[in-house]
Amino acid sequence: MWRAPGNNRHRIGEMSFWLDIARRAENAGFDAIFLADVVGVYDRFNGVEAALRLGLQIPNLDPLSLIPAMAAVTERLAFAATFSTTYEPPFAFARRMSTLDLLTGERVGWNVVTSYLPNAARNFGLTDEIAHDDRYERADEYLEVLYKLWEGSWEDDAIIADAAADIFTDPARVHRTNHRGTHFRVEGPHLVQPTPQRTPVLFQATGSPRGLDTAARHAEAIFIGGRTRDEVRAKVAETRAAAASHGRDPNDLKFYVMAGLIAGRTEEEAHAKLERYRKFYSVEGALAHAQAEIDLRAFDRSLTIAQALETSGRAFGNMGRRFGPQQTIGNALDQISKFDEGRFFIAGTPEQIADAVETWLDEDGIDGINLRQYHTFETLNDYAELIAPELRRRGRLPEPARAGETLRHRIFGQDRLPDTHPAAAYRASHQTSRTPETVS
Repeated sequence: MWRAPGNNRHRIGEMSFWLDIARRAENAGFDAIFLADVVGVYDRFNGVEAALRLGLQIPNLDPLSLIPAMAAVTERLAFAATFSTTYEPPFAFARRMSTLDLLTGERVGWNVVTSYLPNAARNFGLTDEIAHDDRYERADEYLEVLYKLWEGSWEDDAIIADAAADIFTDPARVHRTNHRGTHFRVEGPHLVQPTPQRTPVLFQATGSPRGLDTAARHAEAIFIGGRTRDEVRAKVAETRAAAASHGRDPNDLKFYVMAGLIAGRTEEEAHAKLERYRKFYSVEGALAHAQAEIDLRAFDRSLTIAQALETSGRAFGNMGRRFGPQQTIGNALDQISKFDEGRFFIAGTPEQIADAVETWLDEDGIDGINLRQYHTFETLNDYAELIAPELRRRGRLPEPARAGETLRHRIFGQDRLPDTHPAAAYRASHQTSRTPETVS
């Protein structure tokens, strides 16, 4: 889509591009901008050359470095960014995220991922990916370290700034973490004073059973999907039940879907826009992004993907993220050519789009959408000018966030994680039962 006329995506290296997005998103009434990320290249299908040639998530900037600039030109807009628990130490990330939370006025969230690209592993000195479930075991301990730093290292009133007594921070109110685990050893204390949120809002996507368990234990905002209403509702119910099994209040979780909304003032205008977008869709790019084991275009359309893989002597692995083994080659190629249409996609008038969004909210049981950006800035402008006014007219959009409101308060009505969240066990208020070492 970067090739589409008027698309500004090629400007990702310009500060003005990100400031423009931030201002437009805040004026449109968005709660937050979500910045996805990977720390490797999609190089399993046709090698790194395909990703470079197609602009498939490379070049790719550090999302955490973009947030301060966008926050400086906005007052209410929040920011959620992806960061991996697999390759960088938790102590450094805790400091970076707390700094962002302070400087943005507590407007940040973190999308917890474990990273799955083999190239990412090799970029950080490993010969291959860490096994899937082992990555999640590491993630659980990573989060434990972060909770100790964010929630427990500093008491709320540690900074007293008493000039007469020459005391800026009361040492008795700051505590070392002294974490000694399987993967990490962190002495502490945390280097940044606490923010009102302390722990940023925790996002995560569910997929595998092990990933679901980690999300149910830790995540507050969960990205979910499904082909049908019943499938989505079943996933929501499963995740809430898993959260309850970990002692959490299942109602503390919010669920979001990636939604594609293509709007026009008339149906004809919307569908003309869809057709215009489709012309720029790349089957090769879709296969590269799926880390496909085979090139679907090289097989008879009547074969199933499982048969094609067997013929090629390949196992069904990465393609499972997007396709089914019994799906025919023709059906899979048609799915790609339809511009990734699914349950959470609609091209139509503002009224038709609002009808669909209301259905997803009421019947699927989701709490909101993550708007897929097709064209910069056309997608954002269409939402602001066409879709948002209709949703607001129906009472489906809350009032804009208030300046000074934390992201967690915006979503959940409170600044801190609830007491049933596992992070609460590490709070400074529990210090006496945990007898940590006080900094001296």
